[in-house]
Amino acid sequence: MEHLEEIREAQRGRGTATILAIGTANPSTCIHQDDPDYYFRLTNTQHLTHLKPKFQRICEKSMIKKRYAYLTEEMLKQNPNLRSANEPSLDTRQDMVIMEIPKLGEKAASNAIKEWGRPKSEITHLIFCSTSGVDMPSADYHLVNLLGLNPSTKRFMLYFQGCFAGATVLRLAKDLAENNAGARVLAVCSEISSVNIHPPSETHLDSLVSHAIFGDGASAVIVGSNPEISIERPLFYLVSASETILPNSEGAIEGHLREVGFTLHLKKNLSRLIGENIEKILEEAMSLIGIKDWNSLFWIVHPGGASILREIEERVGLEEDKLRATKHVLTEYGNMSSACVLFILDEMRRKSMEEGRATTGEGRQWGVLFGFGPGLTIETLVLHSVTIPRD
Repeated sequence: MEHLEEIREAQRGRGTATILAIGTANPSTCIHQDDPDYYFRLTNTQHLTHLKPKFQRICEKSMIKKRYAYLTEEMLKQNPNLRSANEPSLDTRQDMVIMEIPKLGEKAASNAIKEWGRPKSEITHLIFCSTSGVDMPSADYHLVNLLGLNPSTKRFMLYFQGCFAGATVLRLAKDLAENNAGARVLAVCSEISSVNIHPPSETHLDSLVSHAIFGDGASAVIVGSNPEISIERPLFYLVSASETILPNSEGAIEGHLREVGFTLHLKKNLSRLIGENIEKILEEAMSLIGIKDWNSLFWIVHPGGASILREIEERVGLEEDKLRATKHVLTEYGNMSSACVLFILDEMRRKSMEEGRATTGEGRQWGVLFGFGPGLTIETLVLHSVTIPRD
């Protein structure tokens, strides 16, 4: 048994898992929120004039200025079944994204690897997360080939987890980095929700909401412990991670894969459910370090929607600028599902450096990251920022 313990200890990582690089990417098509008529043009439903004011109100309240999309009007003209409410279209949607998901992920991953500064052959593990393009071999396999990674890279594929999964990949990356000596984990979230377009419906108003808030994008991080400071630059430490399903939340967010494609269903009390539970979750997460002043933290919150952000601010008494990075990503990109929280981390460290802050967490040492998604599931990570060198 002693020999087994020696082998196990030799294989374990040392130190706290650390984000060492971040990369992001978006498709080229930009959708401006001040043109709400675009949705009716795309779906060839301009005749549904009575639904246009409702959609416009949703857009105006969304806090979003623009989003990016893979799907174009030309693609819809070539595939009219995507515009139909009842015509089977799953095959068409799948064929569109099976290779586009890893391609978009490759752009974000390449940006992260470039920032990291070490050879990509030193990546030991790959986590890939997406809500689109289920296929075999899966997107993680294709990404290994696109990037030219070592074929022995240890892979994990997460399909259909939804918006909370950006935090999930960080939780998994933390475990891998801290339990495998020398591990360097590439974690990628790639989301193309625009192919899930459906025509507006008077009986399924969720379609109006989803097509007003969701955008396409990919983000990537490289995580490892015990960084080589001469080469690698730590950005954020991943101190602890937890996950919970909220009580009485069944059906709050549901997504279903059907012959007509992916359909999303949202409960009206979604924001309230999160608000009623957020402080209890926060107290449990921060009990390890004894922090009770929520404004002393930096905040990374999945931008599920403007109403969710307002609910959190009111419930825990946040100062106006605490969700600045989150609101910036929501405004400029919309809700990109799992990719969002890594975009927000990137925005926070960029702005912190630009403004001459002391740390990557807007001058704060400790922070919290929340991911919300189907279940209703909440992922929570406690983060510690890194001092920004004066030079």
